[in-house]
Amino acid sequence: MDIQFLGAAGTVTGSCYLFRVGKAKFLLECGQIQGSRVAEAQNREPLPIQMQEIDAIVLSHAHIDHSGRLPWLKRQGYDGPIYTHHASHALCEIMLRDAAYLNEKDAEWENRKRQRKGLPNIEPLYTQDDAAAVMDQFTGIEYEERREILPGVEIRLTDAGHILGAAIVELWLTEDNTTKKVVFSGDLGHRGAPVMIGPAPVEQADLVIMESTYGNRNHRSTEATLEELRSVFEAARANRGNVIIPAFAVGRTQDLIYLLEKHYDDWHIGDWQVFLDSPMAIQATEVYSQFDHLYSAKLFGERSHRPTLKNLAMSRSAADSMAINRMQSGAIVIAGSGMCSGGRVMHHLKHNVWRPECHLVIVGYQAYGTIGRQLVDGRSHIKLWGELIKVNAQIHTVGGLSAHADQTGLLDWYRHFQGSPPVYLIHGERPQQTALRQALHSEFAAEVTIPEREDRIQLN
Repeated sequence: MDIQFLGAAGTVTGSCYLFRVGKAKFLLECGQIQGSRVAEAQNREPLPIQMQEIDAIVLSHAHIDHSGRLPWLKRQGYDGPIYTHHASHALCEIMLRDAAYLNEKDAEWENRKRQRKGLPNIEPLYTQDDAAAVMDQFTGIEYEERREILPGVEIRLTDAGHILGAAIVELWLTEDNTTKKVVFSGDLGHRGAPVMIGPAPVEQADLVIMESTYGNRNHRSTEATLEELRSVFEAARANRGNVIIPAFAVGRTQDLIYLLEKHYDDWHIGDWQVFLDSPMAIQATEVYSQFDHLYSAKLFGERSHRPTLKNLAMSRSAADSMAINRMQSGAIVIAGSGMCSGGRVMHHLKHNVWRPECHLVIVGYQAYGTIGRQLVDGRSHIKLWGELIKVNAQIHTVGGLSAHADQTGLLDWYRHFQGSPPVYLIHGERPQQTALRQALHSEFAAEVTIPEREDRIQLN
């Protein structure tokens, strides 16, 4: 038995791990690498296994850095099953189609430049047809359901508390009458998040593969986060500007809608027009209404797929989005994408980021190479569609709304394991991983390894 780390090793995105158990071979995750163009070019690199050799795929949740290469696998010839939670299946239908659309647009944009240079065209990483076709291979699983998916391979999904349907994956792997239990954390949620409940504890493992996105720090308290949001809206109202919030369509968007409704009076939200300017986020919010038994927050009215926030406008069309940009003040705009790496938020940045009276609220992780990361790092200018634009807007980084556990949350989750099993840290940059390794070793005397991409470890 062995595991090979094919992605999210030393980086945050591109989650992908190849398991070999007896004659069975399966992938845990196959996410898209996000960030700079150099990093994203790695999405086209072949896996060290033929498509016909992959017997199954297990998916922890729908975020593109975990699921985003599934249509690419389909395009390469993979036709086996994909096991995930029912809610993740529903979200993937939306998110993979949107990712495919963006891939097609990126290829179209690149090919215009290549044609002017006399270079051959490139194909998109995958198409919307590929994304639609791969959905037929999904098999939904409930939380806590233990299932054999291959000879010698059993899985169970438990609630990771990250986004709707996100799962911790427990794997029982048997070869030559020897069984090893591997626990993959997936992305662990932040306990005390507005909508989702905290990650479920797991007590037994022979090896833990654990995320480390925020392994070197703790988030702001809920109280400090809410006070900061209140002060942002108060300052923006006094400045007579707009508030732009680049938000991930799944998770952060629903948190924001819930908080705006909950604090409607004390934040004076009624003084604003709130726009959800992301077709994908609108569709994802409708999926949240279908699975409201998975969380305790009240987002929707009785028998309604529409959020209860009174002054929320759903901007479904491009014309709806463009109309927002004619507003000089009084708009709170929640728009995709969350890292400012594409989507409608780019247009809102173009119309607002140079205006000192406007406010930009960053509520999630920003990968290296993205415009969101440049804004967080204090760049004086950003480039949008080749145009250099001055950054005059006030930038706020609100860490308390993260959908990821912080260092304390990660340590608390690991604390439930009996016997301090060995840990492999993935989904983090080196400073975060080094700090979490030190904390795990100091508090639990855990043996902690930070794998490199392509590393392969034996289990028996």
